[in-house]
Amino acid sequence: MTVTVKDNAPIRVLVREPGAAERDPGRARTRRRLLEIGLAVAVPVVLLLWWQLAANQGWIDDRLYPAPSTIVADGWTDAADGKLWPDVWATLARVLPGYAIGAFGGFAVGLLMGTNALIRAALEPTLDALYVVPKLALLPIFMTMFGLGEAPHIALVAVTVFFFVWIATMAAVIAVPDGYREAGAVFGAGPWQMFRHVLLPASLPQVMVGLRISAGVAVLVIIASEGIASPDNKGLGYVIFNSRQLFDNRAMFVGIIVVAIVGVLFSELIRSVGRLCTPWAPRDRGPGQS
Repeated sequence: MTVTVKDNAPIRVLVREPGAAERDPGRARTRRRLLEIGLAVAVPVVLLLWWQLAANQGWIDDRLYPAPSTIVADGWTDAADGKLWPDVWATLARVLPGYAIGAFGGFAVGLLMGTNALIRAALEPTLDALYVVPKLALLPIFMTMFGLGEAPHIALVAVTVFFFVWIATMAAVIAVPDGYREAGAVFGAGPWQMFRHVLLPASLPQVMVGLRISAGVAVLVIIASEGIASPDNKGLGYVIFNSRQLFDNRAMFVGIIVVAIVGVLFSELIRSVGRLCTPWAPRDRGPGQS
C-alpha cells in the first residue's frame, strides 16, 4: 500500500497478512502435535528396521545381536508362559519402595535446607561429600547392615533417589524469586503461609523434574544391584547379567527391552502426577516443545 504526503514523497507501508497458524491456531497446534508424534514414532521405527535388515542380511552377527523380530518373539513367549513376570514383579517390589522412601526423605530435607540457611550451612558440605560416593559401592555395606534379603537393594535405591530429589528441591526453593517473597510479606504472610502459598507452589514444578529424573536413575540402580547380587536369583537385572554370562543374548536383549519399557512407564507416571499436582506450571510438552 502506498501513501502520498505533502511533498509528494511516497511512503511504502508493508502490510503483513496473518499466517495459517494465526488464522486457525487450533488446527495449527493439532498439525504440530501430529508432526511431533510422527517424528517420535518414526525415529525408533527406522532404527529397528535398520537393525532388522542388518541381521537379515548378515551385516551383523545375529548370535550377538539378535534381530528385533527374534527378541519380540522370545519376549512374547516368555510373557505368555509366565516366565518373565516374576522377574518384573521382583524388580518393581524393590524399586518402588526404595523410590518412595528416597523421594520423601529428599523432599523433606530439601525443603528444610532451602528455607533455613543455618541448617543448609551445617548439612550441605556433608551431603555434598556423600553425594559423590558411587552408590553401588554402598551395596556391600547395606548387605552387612540389613542382611542378604531385599532390604539392601531397597536401601540402595532410596539413598540414590534421596540425593537427586534433595538437590532439586533445595535448589528450587532457593531459586524462588525475591519478588514472590516480598509480595507475600506485603500481604502479611506468616512463615507457614509464606511456605504454603509462595515457596511451595513456586518450587514444586522444578521438584517434579527432579522426581522424574530420579525415577529413571532408580531403575538404573536396581538393575545394576540385581546384577551384582540378587537375593533370590530374580529380577530383570539378574536376567540381563546372568544371560550375558551364559551367552544367551536373546534373553539378555529381552531383559533390556523390558527394562526400557518399565523405565519409560515409570517416568511417564511421575510426569502425569506432576501435571496433576502443578496445574499452574507450564507444560513440559506442548506446541513447539519436545
